[in-house]
Amino acid sequence: TIDDTSDGGLRIGALVRNTDLAADLRVRRHYGVLSRALLAGASGQLRNKATTSGNLLQRTRCPYFYDPNQPCNKRQPGAGCAAIGGVSRQLGIIGTSEACIATHPSDMAVAMRLLDATVETINVRGQSRHIPIADFHRLPGKMPHIETSLHSDELITSLTLPPPVEGRHFYRKVRDRASYAFALVSVAAIIQKDGTGRVAVGGVAPKPWRVAAAESEMPKGSEAVAARLLAGASPTPANAFKVPLVERTLAAVIQEAKAS
Repeated sequence: TIDDTSDGGLRIGALVRNTDLAADLRVRRHYGVLSRALLAGASGQLRNKATTSGNLLQRTRCPYFYDPNQPCNKRQPGAGCAAIGGVSRQLGIIGTSEACIATHPSDMAVAMRLLDATVETINVRGQSRHIPIADFHRLPGKMPHIETSLHSDELITSLTLPPPVEGRHFYRKVRDRASYAFALVSVAAIIQKDGTGRVAVGGVAPKPWRVAAAESEMPKGSEAVAARLLAGASPTPANAFKVPLVERTLAAVIQEAKAS
């Protein structure tokens, strides 16, 4: 179910389908970035089956993850990463490591990160935790097979959204196909009339990527924001185009906000 919380937010059950969440009037009216992100993901058929928790728990992965004939530190820690030195156009440019350069594929998670959602869990002893989504997905470091902060005896029960954030909500996804394709770059943003706002990006990192210092640069424009957002980026020659693509996609969002 999707329930109102006492502070004016929403509590979204773990098994709520993506289609139902995107269509909920409260989500469409007050959390537009989430509805848009959900509708940008996968296909209609998959959204009809996919759940909130399942979407959040998608594996951070690349094509080599699926191929048992290729070394992958996610499948077998210490085996190596075939993507490094391999085909990497779709893969990460920041937050990656020498062990893994895969990206997290979820559109929904990028919007949830922008909205400061909280992940609620319960373990086999009935103990619950409330995990800020900023802390839920882990960077690969030397252990890319550990992707979230969930314990082995926990499962997700719900996600909670805080009260709505005022401003214009945007989700823009750049991909190779108009449907059923992971993002090369995606930008989720909430922009105020004075040019301030918040921004998170997908398609570039092992987790939804948001940097507080970058948001303080919003009034200065997309170049200043992207410079802070992607500081320390280490793209491969094949995916270096993502660095300017983030800036240009954000610029288009900011321009749309100014024009409306």
